[in-house]
Amino acid sequence: MKGIIFTEFLDLVEDKFGLEMVDKIINSSNLESGGIYTSVGTYKFSEMLQLLQHLSANTDISIDDLLLVYAEHFFGIIETSYPGLLATYSDPIEMLSSIENHIHVEVRKIYPDAELPTFEVLEKTDDNLVMIYKSSRAMHHFGLGLMNKTFEHFNSKASIVLEKLKEDGTEVKFVINKNL
Repeated sequence: MKGIIFTEFLDLVEDKFGLEMVDKIINSSNLESGGIYTSVGTYKFSEMLQLLQHLSANTDISIDDLLLVYAEHFFGIIETSYPGLLATYSDPIEMLSSIENHIHVEVRKIYPDAELPTFEVLEKTDDNLVMIYKSSRAMHHFGLGLMNKTFEHFNSKASIVLEKLKEDGTEVKFVINKNL
């Protein structure tokens, strides 16, 4: 997992819960990196999972809810750092349906060894999108949060239903209906 995911996560934890919480979750975890991350480094997903688990335990906020909040924060980083990528699109359905064939291609240019989830588009109309998310990491709520922020970015609203196809969350169906 790319280091930017860790560095931004810890920045969010510091902003929302304080530096003491950052220290607490790092010290409570058994991290090969020692909790020292660079945005371009690569780290094990198990480290993120430990940090999330300890933050959840210390805040009584579910991991899924933490991932939603984190996705909202991370979308802001995308808006600031890669405005040209977002400007390519004029519609949230168009943008979300191009994750695999455009957005992930651009991400791999910056981070060639990034392990990204896959998004298979099953159905697409101007107002509806059905996609299958597959990843060895169950971070589908991070994806859901990014989708929510995508609609907000385009001053639009949608209902997004998440259906786990595998109980561990490594395969999920997203059914997205744009509110008219």
